[in-house]
Amino acid sequence: MNFIKVIILGIIEGLTEFIPVSSTGHLIIANQFISLSPEKFANAFNVIIQLGAILSVLVLYFDELNPLEEKTKSGEKLSLQYRWEHRDLKTMRLLAKIIIGFLPAAVLGFLFDDLIDEYLFNKVTVAIALIFYGIVIIVLEIHNKDKEFKYHDIDQINIKTILLIGLFQCLAMVPGTSRSAATIIGAMLLGCDRKTAAEFSFFLAIPTMLGATGLKIIKMGFAFTLEEWLLILVGSVVSYVVAYAVITKFMKFIKKNDFKVFGVYRIILGILVLLFV
Repeated sequence: MNFIKVIILGIIEGLTEFIPVSSTGHLIIANQFISLSPEKFANAFNVIIQLGAILSVLVLYFDELNPLEEKTKSGEKLSLQYRWEHRDLKTMRLLAKIIIGFLPAAVLGFLFDDLIDEYLFNKVTVAIALIFYGIVIIVLEIHNKDKEFKYHDIDQINIKTILLIGLFQCLAMVPGTSRSAATIIGAMLLGCDRKTAAEFSFFLAIPTMLGATGLKIIKMGFAFTLEEWLLILVGSVVSYVVAYAVITKFMKFIKKNDFKVFGVYRIILGILVLLFV
């Protein structure tokens, strides 16, 4: 039964991590019905399987994130020194912007993580956040109809705007908000088109989720049994495979569609959670 549970939870994580519907909120709800035990392991599992989702971004966008060419067109292997001297400056700027955008969440997350866990990790908070930001997404898309966006590439975004997007990401510390929703909403309000906002949200997830996962693991410790480690591995692999497919489909979807459908979904789910409570 535990293996079936972790497969289901891995699917939920992969499906919801990179679209604006809140993976944490979905996992909190799912754990009411298919929770793992003990509770300490369940909490650690929900955090650690995010690493699988992160890996899907690294694999899908490896060329965009790797500033060093490894071979010439003829296949000749290049030395590390040569590769560094001829590094892709656009990619270096992208990496710098990812780090800068991550800083607000790093500081505030470190300071308030325990308070958030104690007071906000509950179904009511999740439901309210789902409904509120669902409404925000719909209003934003209505407002943005036929709007001419300022930024169509991450390389065009200035540092001030990157920092502001990073501050928007901090809203996702409230369970049910959705890290991707917060960053996408913020980026679009600041002038990014949907594709650019979504891609920067993916990239910003890498240090943010690694940092959050690392912080949780340090607090929880590594004292898991062999079976528990195996369950974590299965959940991570499932979340990787599903997240890889979701990102691919999501980027194709937003080329022709807006985010209103996600706003409607959030509102319906939030109302159902409130009724359940």
